[in-house]
Amino acid sequence: MLKVEEIAEEKAMVKFLERFSDNPFCVKFKNHEYMIGEGQPAFTVKLNRAIPMAELLKSTSLALGEAYMQGDLDIEGNLYEALDHFLGQMGKFSTDENALKKLMFSSTAKSNQKQEVTSHYDIGNDFYKLWLDETLSYSCGYFLNEEDSLYQAQLNKIDYTLEKLCLKEGMSLLDIGCGWGYLLIEAAKKYKVHGMGITLSKEQYKEFQKRIEEEGLQEYLTVVLMDYRDLPKYGRQFDRIVSIGMLEHVGRDNYRLYMECANQVLKPGGVFLLHFISALQEHPGDPWIKKYIFPGGVVPSLREMMSYMGDYNFHTLDVENLRLHYNRTLLKWLENFEENLEEIKKMFDETFIRMWRLYLSACAATFHNGIIDIHQILMTKGVNNELPSIRWYGAENKREE
Repeated sequence: MLKVEEIAEEKAMVKFLERFSDNPFCVKFKNHEYMIGEGQPAFTVKLNRAIPMAELLKSTSLALGEAYMQGDLDIEGNLYEALDHFLGQMGKFSTDENALKKLMFSSTAKSNQKQEVTSHYDIGNDFYKLWLDETLSYSCGYFLNEEDSLYQAQLNKIDYTLEKLCLKEGMSLLDIGCGWGYLLIEAAKKYKVHGMGITLSKEQYKEFQKRIEEEGLQEYLTVVLMDYRDLPKYGRQFDRIVSIGMLEHVGRDNYRLYMECANQVLKPGGVFLLHFISALQEHPGDPWIKKYIFPGGVVPSLREMMSYMGDYNFHTLDVENLRLHYNRTLLKWLENFEENLEEIKKMFDETFIRMWRLYLSACAATFHNGIIDIHQILMTKGVNNELPSIRWYGAENKREE
């Protein structure tokens, strides 16, 4: 590239970054430094290669994310804090949805969604065990106390979720998207319910099956490799349904179908707890996340899920936002990831490591900035007058004085 073209590209790139001036930071490019915003810079964006303006305008998220993955962009300072700054101004990002149509709006057919889900969850159980806690819970914890460990927070979340379901001995419980199964294991041990978990991940299926056998819970628990769309023809009805962190893989075109399937397998008066990452408004998602982390993933808005509930006679009992709990959970995961970096390097290359570090840090920042929330909706199928008339669950009964 000619010298004049390099200078023009450098200036254009810095001019683009100047839009993110709410808080001060520094940009380094070769022998030049640029101050953006007013005050002492909190971090430095070091660019080893100019990012073409066309890429930044097509998708700011994708352009900056890929530059970081490839080592063309580095952060001097705390990556999470830098992302917290940028993602707090996400409205200034550029996204050309028409140019990214294939990426942003992928097929919701069974075969494609199975491939998308397994591409993330079948990376390997050994990898997830390095940075998740002992329960292998891959969703937000619930921090009742400031000093709670990640493990304790996950136990809190599982206990709290099971309390909301108002379980009684002998009941049947379906977990849609059961992960590695710890919630059902706890439900069987504490409440003696009969549970079934479904997942599309072979790795999760194998680990959950192993756990059932190790705990001696074959009489109480089963795990099935199954798409939620096949539930109605499976022939079982359940007293309770729980679904944690699975709705994000359903896709906007299938929300109604998802609720219909849940409705068909839940007994009249049954309780359904739906736990999902949510947004204030409907949008197709982030291009970098969809390309590298959760292919086909879509974050529903709270209002659209509430509207579908009414169509299937689901009565809302409670809606709770756990947003800041997910921020803390992700930062704990990031800390574990960095502490186990040497082991992870034996499994994956540097590009993957930078990608995963960016994923955990960016998600923590989006929750901190309220770009996304995490909601639990508690509902009943039809009217249930047998449940307590006041909340029978709640952190206020557990928090240490």
